[in-house]
Amino acid sequence: MSADPKSKAKILATASAAAIAACLTAGAARAQDAPPNIMLIILDDIGFDVTTGMYPGMIEDLSARYGPDGLDHPDADRIAGHPASTPVLDEFAEDGMVFSNAWAQPFCSPTRASMLTGLFSAKTRVLTYADPLASTHESFVRNLKEDAGYATGVFGKWHMAGIPSNQPPYPGMKPKQAGFDLFEGNMHAAPLTYWDYDYEIQDDSSPDDMWRTEEAPVRSLPGIAPTTYAPVVKAADTIDWITAQEQADPDKPWFAWVAFNLSHATISSDPTQMIVPNADTLDDVSRQEMEACNGVFESADLGDCSGEASMRAMTNSVDTVIGKVLDAVDALDPNTYVIIIADNGTPMYGRPGLDFIDNMYITRDGRGKGTVYESGARVTLAVRGPNIQAGARSDEFVHAVDIFPTVLNLGGLESPAMVPDADNTGEVAVDGVSLSPILFGQADHVRDPNEGFLLTESRNLMAAGAEQVGVRNRDYKLVCDGNAAIEACAFYNLVNDPLEEYPLPKPADCAGFADGLWNTAEESWQFCRLQHVAATESFFKDAP
Repeated sequence: MSADPKSKAKILATASAAAIAACLTAGAARAQDAPPNIMLIILDDIGFDVTTGMYPGMIEDLSARYGPDGLDHPDADRIAGHPASTPVLDEFAEDGMVFSNAWAQPFCSPTRASMLTGLFSAKTRVLTYADPLASTHESFVRNLKEDAGYATGVFGKWHMAGIPSNQPPYPGMKPKQAGFDLFEGNMHAAPLTYWDYDYEIQDDSSPDDMWRTEEAPVRSLPGIAPTTYAPVVKAADTIDWITAQEQADPDKPWFAWVAFNLSHATISSDPTQMIVPNADTLDDVSRQEMEACNGVFESADLGDCSGEASMRAMTNSVDTVIGKVLDAVDALDPNTYVIIIADNGTPMYGRPGLDFIDNMYITRDGRGKGTVYESGARVTLAVRGPNIQAGARSDEFVHAVDIFPTVLNLGGLESPAMVPDADNTGEVAVDGVSLSPILFGQADHVRDPNEGFLLTESRNLMAAGAEQVGVRNRDYKLVCDGNAAIEACAFYNLVNDPLEEYPLPKPADCAGFADGLWNTAEESWQFCRLQHVAATESFFKDAP
């Protein structure tokens, strides 16, 4: 096990933008005098396509855009497919603000590392699902705990310390090293099964770099029978902890990181890697679909159910469980901000029963999780809480890295401008930008539409280490395979072609694009600007 990191001084920004300051002032004047609680809920392997019910009208708009009266794509009928039944998430979206252009990294642990640190993957060096996050990185959780007096708990999937096959096992940042008081869950990428898995704990008795492993406990929720079923256990642990915090000191704010494994495939493939969830965690729509295809509830026996159907049921199951958590939050303390985000796109593993995209995207083979196409990077993001307008929607281009400064602002803190690098020998700029101006109606945009950029970066161990970088600004995007050379990058206009079906022509070269003579309205400038970012800001910059 690695030793505790050396203590280091916090590096705070000397000033914040006027919009951020206005939001912090607005936050201080919320209906409640006490600091707000904050909950971050993370969905696993549930792509944007699975949860389009949170975005009414989107599928209809896409079908019209690509249909006979629009781009006349020959496969436009694939767009209107079969998302999961997500009544809880749909209602959550109506109660707060949804972001329709949110990006994550293409894999689980890189996204989590970006959220925790506010850094793109080139800076965290977490580029695969096996890479550990260095324990010396800045963590917004530690800032909340030490600078704002928050109680902090994490429940469920961690997946930032590496994996068991690393030597030593889990060599990276453990939850207590990140600033959590309590961890109950699993540090690995996926459970063995959803009913039989390692249940790992860090608490008051644990050194920051140590943990203990216990058998999966039996837990229950209102209307859900006692079970070891992982999402029920995670939700029950979360509810118990926030209840204890409210009872012990209702004036002390808490932050809860709640990371479900659903709808990730399991490690065990006996008989399949997908599951039929507990029947009492499914609504009528999903339960009836499983019954119709002879799936055996509370097992990995899918009967005749397809992988897509199992994905829908697993997503509906976590939707139900999230509803129980939200009910508890509402009953305990409405002075709580809840953020729900997914960690990457829906998997298309290219193996029987493990291809799941069944909605929204036209081209699916070779895309999805692990790639930087929209189907691998575009994710659900929604936020609700005091003074956030219900039913609001933002089309701003945002990223999982923005969780870092946004949560700090919600907790009354300024975000650091600079943080320690991966080697802890220097400093790097925080990539995340606070979404508080958008959440509280102070601004529509937080990044320059042309000069601003987002990165999503992938080194795919399931595809022989294939390397891809996606980079976008407001309207345009590059997908670069292997390197950032012009010939290696495909160019898209995401306003006109959000499903990346029609690559744009590229300039012959980018000589002099930054000399001020090129017009930013020209597509050639847009390409060259993004190509420059891919070459200088992504992990391609370190290529020989």
